[in-house]
Amino acid sequence: MSAKTGNWQNALRIAGIVALIGATTACTQMDRFHGFIPPAEEIETLQVGTTSKDEVIALFGTPIADRGLQNNTIYYAASQFRYFGPFAPEEVSREVLAVDFDANDRLRNVSRYTLEDGRVVVLDRRVTEDGINDVTFLSQLLGSLGRVDAGQLLGENG
Repeated sequence: MSAKTGNWQNALRIAGIVALIGATTACTQMDRFHGFIPPAEEIETLQVGTTSKDEVIALFGTPIADRGLQNNTIYYAASQFRYFGPFAPEEVSREVLAVDFDANDRLRNVSRYTLEDGRVVVLDRRVTEDGINDVTFLSQLLGSLGRVDAGQLLGENG
């Protein structure tokens, strides 16, 4: 066996080992955690009718969403996602803590939702209204044809 053949065999072994390590680590399960939910002991310290909105925010920190203009509720949320190789991430757990306040910003209710509850909580609606209700471009174009004045089209003064 020549020196060149030995070098190629060593290079191929090293490349094979690197590929094996890469393939093994690429298929490793990874968990990622997002958000924050206050501990149950801290939530139990809240007093309905007594604790203010400012006190809750001072105790738990800034909420992920504040819908004060609509229903005077603040939300805290945490999720766990599981990643496995090239597959799409899977959400394995979710908790949403909804803290409701009355008109005087005093605690009214504390609700906890999980992934199993399947309740959809809209935190932020980012839709710009265009003022056009289910009208396609072609419908708009054909609808404007009936409003053309033949005199204006031919350039005649009326």
